[in-house]
Amino acid sequence: MVRIKERYLLVNIVYAPDPARAAKDNLPQCVVHHQPTLDRLTPQALLKGIRAEVASLFGDYGSGALGGSLSVKYMSLATSTFILRCPRAHYQMLWSALTFMDRVPVKDGKPCIFRVVRVSGTIRKAEEEAIRQAKKVILAAKEEASGAKSSLTSALQAQEQMSLDITDESSDEDMADG
Repeated sequence: MVRIKERYLLVNIVYAPDPARAAKDNLPQCVVHHQPTLDRLTPQALLKGIRAEVASLFGDYGSGALGGSLSVKYMSLATSTFILRCPRAHYQMLWSALTFMDRVPVKDGKPCIFRVVRVSGTIRKAEEEAIRQAKKVILAAKEEASGAKSSLTSALQAQEQMSLDITDESSDEDMADG
């Protein structure tokens, strides 16, 4: 008997900063990026949005490959984190669909980025990474609120800059030359 091989994707929902709201609320920058998600987002709504994105990118093949085997194993609206389970052979397809999603899949969903933090063969390692990430954000928010600038805060800000830098510095002409 052969065991079905699966992958677990730990995904964070990262929101673009709203300068007016952040200045008014006086929130630390890492809290602005990792704000809680809407209460209307349910595991069923999330799966429906992901399946729609997979269908638009990969058509019937993608829908069939991820159809019945895609599931949400963990979802935290407070930390904007969730864990998805999918077949091992098709986790890259799921990852690319998450990359192309640009809004929370509910009515009037906010613009966001779905960032895959970790791909794991066991749910245990994905859960451990989710806990480690949440602790890191909490510590960085406390340090930023107290005014102390440490290496943890600067490392988290550098990571956020990498994930939120979506401007394209190059032009099409530069690519044609090389």
